[in-house]
Amino acid sequence: MNSKYIFVTGGVVSSLGKGIIAASIGKLLLARGYKVTIQKFDPYINIDPGTLNPYEHGECYVTTDGMETDLDLGHYERFTDIQTTRNNSITTGRIYKTVIDRERRGDYLGKTIQVVPHITDEIKRRMLREGTDEDYDFVITEVGGTIGDIESAPFMEAIRQLRWQLGKDAVCVHLTYVPYLKAADELKTKPTQHSVKELQSMGIQPDILVLRTERHLDDALRMKVASFCNVDLECVVQSEDMPSIYEVPVSMQRQGLDAAIMRKIGIPVGETPAMRPWHDFLHLQQEANTEIHVGLVGKYDLQDAYKSIRESLLLAGIYNGVKAYIHFVNSENITPGNVEEQLQDLAGVIICPGFGQRGIEGKIAAIQHTRTQNIPTFGICLGMQMMVIEFARHVLGYTDANSTEMDANTTHPVIDLMEEQKSITGMGGTMRLGAYECQLQQGSKTRSIYGKSNIRERHRHRYEFNNHYLTEFETHGMHCVGANPAGKLIEVVELTDHPWFIGTQFHPEYTSTVLHPHPLFLDFMKELKKIVPSVVHTKAIKGGR
Repeated sequence: MNSKYIFVTGGVVSSLGKGIIAASIGKLLLARGYKVTIQKFDPYINIDPGTLNPYEHGECYVTTDGMETDLDLGHYERFTDIQTTRNNSITTGRIYKTVIDRERRGDYLGKTIQVVPHITDEIKRRMLREGTDEDYDFVITEVGGTIGDIESAPFMEAIRQLRWQLGKDAVCVHLTYVPYLKAADELKTKPTQHSVKELQSMGIQPDILVLRTERHLDDALRMKVASFCNVDLECVVQSEDMPSIYEVPVSMQRQGLDAAIMRKIGIPVGETPAMRPWHDFLHLQQEANTEIHVGLVGKYDLQDAYKSIRESLLLAGIYNGVKAYIHFVNSENITPGNVEEQLQDLAGVIICPGFGQRGIEGKIAAIQHTRTQNIPTFGICLGMQMMVIEFARHVLGYTDANSTEMDANTTHPVIDLMEEQKSITGMGGTMRLGAYECQLQQGSKTRSIYGKSNIRERHRHRYEFNNHYLTEFETHGMHCVGANPAGKLIEVVELTDHPWFIGTQFHPEYTSTVLHPHPLFLDFMKELKKIVPSVVHTKAIKGGR
């Protein structure tokens, strides 16, 4: 069939979960046998979120082809197992840059360049995925921001035009918020009505409303919303708070969201798919009762800053029959004198990725403690580099060992700038990004975890292990067991005389999904499950989420 287009917008407030709803729709349509893709359009002027502080925008997710993107693409991949690309993440900055570059080349033949039609035409071209080779039954497009934001106006105009051009081949799903006023003991629909009115003022009538709520909405309230917003009752769906975001697709299916979309588009609904593997996962989640406490040692005290790592740990815990209880440990607060107290009662530790000097000495102190006390430790990207630096300082005896990112004058640069990075001056999109090959050594722990020698993982870094020190590390017990076969870049380090001590230059969290959790996280949680009975909880741990 011709491609059908689903536009997901949001109103009232931000952070309602448009990404989860878009991912859930994708999951439900995939379960019906359709070929689906999901894309995110962000209204900010940055070319991509790669240069944004995590406090500004949360985690920067990286696609297999090396695009730095919004964290919602992580939700898309975890829910659907679809591998996204640079075509799935578009910003206002990319749109304007494309149009301006064309104008500079003279492609517009002297025309005055305007938001309408030139910017909106480029937005429509990207929404329709023109110029790409893929052929999809459904293209789901989530637009960031909130209705009424000045930044999102061109995207709304593009959707209005496409709704007119595509007719029944396009559907608009609008997500709003229904607040509960405790003093009045009432749920209020007025914010939803105003949000829909704002959308209608832009020429867009939503086909389906998803009402985000902390309390169950009865049929009378749904009927009121349907009546005031010109939407069929069956197309008013509620998105209640759930114990887990992974229950949302099932809730949406139970309320007939996918069926409503298909009826609006004019496709026979047919039987509701069973989604047995997803239900099996939810059953495992419900059965996982034993808590395992894991520490995230990093410098960003924000859940979204390490979103994919957190979800990878939760998923791996569930498949091991346990509940991962995750604690943020601010590396800026860790010192050699208090590290034992900071990490006490934790079964295992993740040394988080990041950039810059702030907090690295705390990470090194944490690693020294976990290495010498046989606490399972998993270092990711910068976390792996900190493992290397700690080992060089305290085992090899190079007390000033460091990364040239942190200390350009160190006499022992065990981590150094990659050769191909030395001529690069710009910051945005210039790192080693995307999926690269890695060959694992036979007999290594990491090789046994993967069950194969050749793997392909995603990267986001500029600095690398300095191979000048390779022999010394190997001789003293830190084994470099994974390397890129082309450039000999060290990708994985591990200790053999430790229960679980592995560092990866790549980001395994980017490829861990609900139905296919990553083997490294699975094995890490498996190891923690073994030692949990020996972890004595002497006090309540603070900082859990």
